Amino acid sequence: MKSKSTFIAVIACGFIAFTAISAAATYTPGSSGDPVVTKSYVDSKLADLKALIGQSSGGNSASYAPLQIIAGKTLLGGEGTEIILRSGEATAIDNGANGISDITAGKDYRTGEPLSLNHLLLIPREDGRGIKAATEIWVLIRGSYQIK
Repeated sequence: MKSKSTFIAVIACGFIAFTAISAAATYTPGSSGDPVVTKSYVDSKLADLKALIGQSSGGNSASYAPLQIIAGKTLLGGEGTEIILRSGEATAIDNGANGISDITAGKDYRTGEPLSLNHLLLIPREDGRGIKAATEIWVLIRGSYQIK
């Protein structure tokens, strides 16, 4: 009787081992059940995610980032870009029809008008509006931009 139960236990263990080995042999990494991704795929998805949250190659940040601009260069802002002139002298660049919104003072700056320090400026649309550095300037910026 003892040998019969031992025989059944050995057969059961063998069946379980056979099932486990068969499952492992048919397991294929990279299938739809267990996808394998490459670094380039992950990098491309991260780049897409950054684009969705507003980080572009021209520069962008979810929080304010300090930026130095040398004299004579222009900073063109993307839609919704916020700029605070911290030091130096700069003038506004408008789009020919509308200016840059000075949220602090409640007015619009037109091309050539000198900007006030520590005022929150808003670029409402990506249509060529920005600021031109008359001297070396430092700004705090949040949003997309290009330096030209």
